[in-house]
Amino acid sequence: MENWEPHTVTSAELVDPSPVAALAALFDDGLPAPVPGDELPPLWHWVALPRWPVSSVVGLDGHPARGTFLPPVELPRRMFAGGAVAFHAPLRVGATITREASVESVTRKSGRSGELVVVVVRTRLLDGDVLCVEEHQDIIYREAGSPSATAAPVANAAALMPSGAPFQRADAWTWDLTTDPTLLMRFSAATANAHRIHYDWPYTTRVEGYPGLVVHGPLMTLALAEVLRLEGGPGRVTRFRHRNRAPLFCGQPARLVGEPGDGGVALGLYGPGGVEAGPCTSLTVDLD
Repeated sequence: MENWEPHTVTSAELVDPSPVAALAALFDDGLPAPVPGDELPPLWHWVALPRWPVSSVVGLDGHPARGTFLPPVELPRRMFAGGAVAFHAPLRVGATITREASVESVTRKSGRSGELVVVVVRTRLLDGDVLCVEEHQDIIYREAGSPSATAAPVANAAALMPSGAPFQRADAWTWDLTTDPTLLMRFSAATANAHRIHYDWPYTTRVEGYPGLVVHGPLMTLALAEVLRLEGGPGRVTRFRHRNRAPLFCGQPARLVGEPGDGGVALGLYGPGGVEAGPCTSLTVDLD
C-alpha cells in the first residue's frame, strides 16, 4: 500500500425511487412503499444510493478492484462487519443530495482465523448545507477458508426454494426471516452489489471456502431495522450501532428479536443455533 493515499470522494446523488421500491417489494411486509417526497426509512440509503462501477474496474470477487478509493488489500475475503449511523435530518425519496466518502483508517491485525485488515469508511450525506446522515462502516478483509465444493448449510434443496414473503410474525417483537437465492439476487441488484458470495455457488464454496451462499450483512441489518417499522415505530431514530458477528447462509432459519427499553431498542438476528449461540447480527437503536 506504499503508493496508495486516502482521499475524499464527493458526488451528487439521487435518492433513487426505483431501488427504494425494489426493497419494499422484496420485503413484501405489508407496509407502504416510500414514494417521491416521503421520508426515507432509517438505513434505506444503503439501497437508495446505488453505484454500479464500470465493468473494466470490477475485480475477481465482483467488487471494484482495490487500490483506488479503497486500499489495495491483498486478502481475498471481504466482510461487512458493522458500524454506526447518526441520523440528524431526514432524507427524502427523489431528492438530490451530496455524498462525501473517505477512508478514515486502515488497520492490520492477526486474529484466531489468521491475518486480517480492518478498513473504516466515513460517509456524510447532506441535503444542501444540512447534514442528514453521518456513518462509519467497518469492512474486514481476511484470508480465504478451506475450499468446500459439496458442503451445504441447509437440510435439503427444498429449503432453497422461493418461499413467499420473507417476514413472518412469531410474537411481539419477534419475526422469522426466510432467505432463498432469489431474495439474495434481488437484494444484490437493488443495492448494486455484485459480490459473488451472494449468488455464485461455485465461487463461494471453491474459491472463498464458504459452505454456501452468504446472506448479505446489510440485508440482515436492514431486516432488523424493518422490525422497528413493523412494530409501529416507537420513536424517532437518532442513532444505529450495528455489528455482524457470524455469517448466515442462504436457506438457514433466522429469527429477528427486539427488546424495547428506555430510550431505545436492542435487536438481534439469530441463526440456526438460536439465542444460545448469540446473534449473527445485532442492532442497537437510540430513539428520541
